[in-house]
Amino acid sequence: MIKILFVCHGNICRSPMAEFILKKKVAEKGLQDSFRIASAATSSEEIWELKKHGISCEGKRAVQMTKTDYDRYDYIIAMEHWNVRNILRIVGNDPQRKISLLLDYSENPRDISDPWYTGDFDTAYSDIEEGCDAFLNFLIRNGRV
Repeated sequence: MIKILFVCHGNICRSPMAEFILKKKVAEKGLQDSFRIASAATSSEEIWELKKHGISCEGKRAVQMTKTDYDRYDYIIAMEHWNVRNILRIVGNDPQRKISLLLDYSENPRDISDPWYTGDFDTAYSDIEEGCDAFLNFLIRNGRV
């Protein structure tokens, strides 16, 4: 089983969007039993953007990342470089190289802007979907699924 934790600054919008986008994508490929996908979140703006795209996040509730998450997950995927810095502050270091940026898996690596501040949930959704597609393709291409 591949265990993935999506994390964003403040745990408000981007990480829950990534969680449910990737859950939908693996389910569409019939791979849901091969994954455990989670995130940390504290707000509901992402719920409305996901609903707009027909993705349910029923049953989700906010959680805070902890140091023990490093051992629980195979991949800890951040939305921007500041998140990586904050994750490292929580876990200490990354000896197993589990921490990455979501869009580092894409052909156009970059940070995903925080829609909590920009108000641009459409762009955040598009960027996260791009990253989830690229990450899933990376796992398939490298025989991890």
